[in-house]
This record gives sequence, C-alpha cells and structure tokens, in this order.
Amino acid sequence: MTLTRRQTLLSGAALPLAAAPQIALADGHAASAAPTHRHFNLGEFQVTTLLAGQRSVENPHQIFGLNVDDETFETVSADNFLPTDAAQFFFTPTVVNTGAEVILFDTGTAAAGLTAALAAAGYAPDQVTHVVITHMHGDHIGGLTDASGNETFANAAYVTGQVEYDAWAQAENEGFEAKVRPLVEKFSFIGGGDAVRSGVTAVEAFGHTPGHMGYMLESGGKQLFLMADAANHYVWSVAYPDWEVRFDMDKAAAAATRRTLMDMAAADKFPVIGYHMPFPGMGYIDTRGEGGFHYVPHSYQLL
Repeated sequence: MTLTRRQTLLSGAALPLAAAPQIALADGHAASAAPTHRHFNLGEFQVTTLLAGQRSVENPHQIFGLNVDDETFETVSADNFLPTDAAQFFFTPTVVNTGAEVILFDTGTAAAGLTAALAAAGYAPDQVTHVVITHMHGDHIGGLTDASGNETFANAAYVTGQVEYDAWAQAENEGFEAKVRPLVEKFSFIGGGDAVRSGVTAVEAFGHTPGHMGYMLESGGKQLFLMADAANHYVWSVAYPDWEVRFDMDKAAAAATRRTLMDMAAADKFPVIGYHMPFPGMGYIDTRGEGGFHYVPHSYQLL
C-alpha cells in the first residue's frame, strides 16, 4: 500500500500521543480555587482588582434591556454566545497603591470576602489609608463593617460624593443606616473634578444612583477609568448603552452617562475597570457598528 503525504503525517503525529503515559490529575484539581486578585501597573501606581464575590442570577432580561423585546434580547445574546436563562455577576473592588497611600474603591457585599481577597493580594485592612465609595448600593458598602458591626478599615479615611451621600441620608435605607451612617464623622465629601489625591479624580457618572461617581486614575502619562456601575455587563450594557437596566435609579440619565463614558473611553483608548465585568474586570472600549460599542478584555497591556 502506498501512503499519501497526509496519511504519513497523521500516522506520525499520532505516535507520540499514543506512546505518552497518562498523567493523573493532582488531588483537588477540579475544586481548585480561582484567583481572587490581579495586579496591574499604571505608571507609578499599582492597581489591583479583587474578586470579593460573585453571584448567579436567573432571567437576565428582567435586569438588562427592559426597553427591548424578548426577540431582540435573545438575538443579541445568541450573537455574543450568552445564555438567556442565567447571568453571572462579579463584585470587584479595586485597590490603588500610589506608593504613599493604599486607596480601596468599594467594599463588596460583606467584609469576609473582601478581606480574604485583600489578604491574597498582600494587603491587610489596617494598611488601607482611604476607602472611596462610588455609590451607596449594598454590594458596594457591605464590607465597611463586619458581621458584628465592627469597622473593617479602622485606619482609613472615607470619601464619597456629596450628592450621593445627601440622597441616601434622606432615604431611610437600612443598609446605609447600618454601614455608612455610623462612620459619617470619618467621611469627606467631594464633587466631580475633585481629587482624592494627586492622580485620582472624581468624575460625575450620575443615573445609576443620584450621585454615582467614576474615578480617573493618572500616573506616568497613563490613564485608567474606574467606571463602577455605570455599565454592569460587557454586552447588555457596554455594547448597548441605551438598554435600560433595572438597578439604574434614573434610567434615562444612566443611559446618557453610559453613552458619554463609552464614547470617551473609545476615543481616548484608555482601559476601564467595571465593578461587575468578568473578573479581573479590566478592558478597553471600541466602537462597533452605528452607535454601538465593543468590550475588549485586557490581556497583558498593563502587566
């Protein structure tokens, strides 16, 4: 029998695989813990995202795209390889180490998950010098105190937007009263354009909540934008900024904010970190189609 070139290549290629011994999986391989932190470099800053928790939810169309019909939602989801019966939420506080300060942005749903991720990243709670709260939803203020009501970051000063604080101080919200009100004497209140410190500037991103803030980081001629909850999903929010989101308190204002921020990020080509984006939460925004956007996950640009 005469072998063709293709048969020769295939038969030869199969030999090393056939001869190789099977390697057993290490004990615990299937249950190994996923990483809970990721370090990035931004000029002189070290930026670390923390996976403080995650949660699966059913029927995401009840959350995203409230103003589009089922067929549209299903088509967009299928085009992006997304199921329509479930979605995964990530809770991703961010640490910015400036060399002089350790600044934590948001605190997750509870102290335990946050402090575990901090420890894995090499930080202790008493090293945190500032805690910045982008807005007062429970999944951002939950880690301010532990299960016993003790302050998690005893050495820290706290910063949040004045508009945001004033709105929630009048709302009689249980989470705010338990987590934020007891710490009010340690809070400083800022507005858009104000600096937490040099290179960390507040940006108004109202709509998700009355005074929701993003933060622009700048160091060594590089920029990175912490967009918090301005966009909560890489397809259903970023790619379609006009889609209404259940958790946006002012849906029209939130959509306008999303579009403005996506335009800015796409034009200036700086990376963004989204609190609910797939961990480690960093990516780039590009334009796509007429008025649309595309989320490009970070790979190794800021390592």
